[in-house]
Amino acid sequence: MSQSSGIQKLVDDATALYKASYGDASPTMTACAPGRVNLIGEHTDYTGGFVLPLAIHYSTVVVGSGRLVAATSTAGSKISLVSMLSPGAVEVREITRATPPPASLESHWTLYVVGVVAQYLADLPDDTAFDLQLSVAGNVPLGGGLSSSASLEVAVARFLEHVMGDHAFSASPGVPPAKERAIRCQRAENLWCHSPCGIMDQYISSAGQEAALLLIDCTTNNFTVVTMKTPNTLSLVVTNSHVKHDIAGGEYPVRVAQCKAATEILRAVYGDTIVTLRNATLEQVEAAKDQLGDLHYRRAKHVVTENERTVQAKDALEQGDWALLGSLMNASHDSMRDDYETSCTEIDFLCATAQTHEGVYGSRLTGGGFGGCTVTLVETSQVESLMACLMKEYKEKLDKDCVCFETSPGPGARML
Repeated sequence: MSQSSGIQKLVDDATALYKASYGDASPTMTACAPGRVNLIGEHTDYTGGFVLPLAIHYSTVVVGSGRLVAATSTAGSKISLVSMLSPGAVEVREITRATPPPASLESHWTLYVVGVVAQYLADLPDDTAFDLQLSVAGNVPLGGGLSSSASLEVAVARFLEHVMGDHAFSASPGVPPAKERAIRCQRAENLWCHSPCGIMDQYISSAGQEAALLLIDCTTNNFTVVTMKTPNTLSLVVTNSHVKHDIAGGEYPVRVAQCKAATEILRAVYGDTIVTLRNATLEQVEAAKDQLGDLHYRRAKHVVTENERTVQAKDALEQGDWALLGSLMNASHDSMRDDYETSCTEIDFLCATAQTHEGVYGSRLTGGGFGGCTVTLVETSQVESLMACLMKEYKEKLDKDCVCFETSPGPGARML
């Protein structure tokens, strides 16, 4: 299925569900936002570092109708929701500017939507609220490390902005819309879904560009557009291990806390020049190894060296130095496996198998880890052979099925 036909199928499915759920009415607008693959720069965004992602063509679409209505003292914004993943009764949520985020670790997909709506209420006049009827469809693998949650958040945000017209971003004048959208969607996931994620996923879904990656500086939240030199001979292959993770639970928040602890230790040694691990050098980390202790040393070492690898990868991409880029990807995976401990047996097997295949320059875990996907840089002529090899070896050696697909940078959030 082509990329455009894949998006169209999502729109058709969401539209059919909308009509079935809302009394055969027709939706009036459609927003789309992509998932992402991070080429390199893992677990560096929430420590103020560098990341180098690309938007992919697997996406979430939100079709529906929306309008601005009068708010009252007892009634705020009303959000009616239905999804292809749970195509039962329409979920109805109401929210006012005073509605607090959930205090518990309640987990429900509608929180990703309601949390985003909450970020846009301050843009509206005091006497105005949303009335939304939404239908959602997506093909970003859930729990696969390709940012299905950010894709949903950003698609909803883009939909809201269209409904709001001139009111959009009135509470944050002067900030580029793609940047502000990403900040709000990250905040929604942090507060409403209790996920301590950084800004990378929401930013690339919001600001992604066709045929380009973005080097995002997660301290300033600014980005540089990066294009591959002679890209026609090289391809990126993503392999889904089908080992799922939950970014809001498990080990991910533990890593965030460990990085904060490492930062505090380094600040105690070196002073206020260490604001985040972005400010630390490898020499400083090595010199403070005894104070850090083994665990915090290895966590800090990964972040500091990963930032350096990411900046080098940007230059390698632009210069067409595929051997260097591949070696950086391999080193990144080794660091995540050994120092950051976010890999797993299945991911390690897929990377090792890819790294020894003809035409492959590098392969690494992509995303938060603890399962999910790998990304491999390979000569285009070897794509089919590589994918066949990975699926065959994974089944034979681990008795599991994986799915591979070739990808390239696509556009970010948009109205269709």
